[in-house]
Amino acid sequence: MAAADTVEAEVRELVRRRRLDPVEDGAAIRRLVDEVIADYDERALTSTLAPLQDTRSTARAVYDAVAGFGPLQRHLDDPTVEEIWINEPGRVFVARRGRSELTTTILTDGEVRDLVEKMLKTTGRRVDLSTPFVDAMLPDGSRLHVVIPDITRRHWSINIRKFVLSASSLDELVQLGSITVQASRFLEASMAAGLNVIVAGGTQAGKTTLLNSLAASIPGRERVITCEEVFELRLPLPDVVPMQTRQPNLEGTGEIPLRRLVKEALRMRPDRIIVGEVRQEECLDLLIALNSGLPGMCSIHANSAREAIVKLCTLPLLAGENVGHAFVVPTVASCVDLVVHVAKDASGHRRVREIVAVPGRVEADVVETADIFTSRGNRLVRAEGYPPHPERYDAVGADLPRLLAQEAS
Repeated sequence: MAAADTVEAEVRELVRRRRLDPVEDGAAIRRLVDEVIADYDERALTSTLAPLQDTRSTARAVYDAVAGFGPLQRHLDDPTVEEIWINEPGRVFVARRGRSELTTTILTDGEVRDLVEKMLKTTGRRVDLSTPFVDAMLPDGSRLHVVIPDITRRHWSINIRKFVLSASSLDELVQLGSITVQASRFLEASMAAGLNVIVAGGTQAGKTTLLNSLAASIPGRERVITCEEVFELRLPLPDVVPMQTRQPNLEGTGEIPLRRLVKEALRMRPDRIIVGEVRQEECLDLLIALNSGLPGMCSIHANSAREAIVKLCTLPLLAGENVGHAFVVPTVASCVDLVVHVAKDASGHRRVREIVAVPGRVEADVVETADIFTSRGNRLVRAEGYPPHPERYDAVGADLPRLLAQEAS
């Protein structure tokens, strides 16, 4: 047995004897690892034990194996890594600044399965032949997604999307160059005025960060209810109730879908509702909530603001045959006020590409829109459109004409 393996085995035995929780007692585990390594070094001087080649790296590796997620822990701890995925045990990738790279990390099939089991241990969720997909949240807020054979061809596929909030407010997005000052001030006023805002974009475009930053502008007196598949939003507000979905139990019961959360949120006296992301028929429930006069927000996968609106008109049709375009299209037109589209450019930088208003009119079954801000090259510039409900801006003391005054060229 290698020296590091001996140290790890001794640490695990002491953890068991002292009844330590590797998740909750990280500091105690770290001290224990240092104690075991010091003791091992002393014994190695007077015995045939193989000496440790690098005490520091051994301590890190043992701690990661016992209290962390083994070889993946160094990527989880790296602040520049945004996402980690495993296509097969010998091919572990990470994404940095929007670009992917193959790492030198090599695992075995057994290590991959053990890591997934450890990641799911505290979540109450499972993955097996009857449930070959699983979504869960790790203790640090990272989002885990696992798919197993025979859905995948041979190996387990694992994605870990780290909760990396590069910004938590619109001002911070301005500093990062993701949005202009004028556009951020307009959106800040729109949030205070209670407009319904849709955040659109592709995968890893920064939708959650933008949604979180927009929500930070919600007045502190409001009660906010959030509904998500997995907890990702972190709102710096005093009155927030976050809710997440739940998978079925071993008997196939107990599932709580996103639709149910949206319905329950309406019974909780919300001043505003936020749905982390709409993908399916829960879009209908959100539209019904917004149609009742409750301000709200959500994110949606779409390549443009126009495509986001088309998708909002389509997803509710999944709720049942009795739901048709005749109801959905005018409801979208009357409920949605703004669509903010964010995208990632070729260099991996995330920017708001357009802010579009929905005036509330429908022509030939098409929801009309008006560009408020649009992109010219990599610059977000003022367009000609105006948002709906100017009286709401007046009510919160926002000077809309001044906010949207054309910038000097």
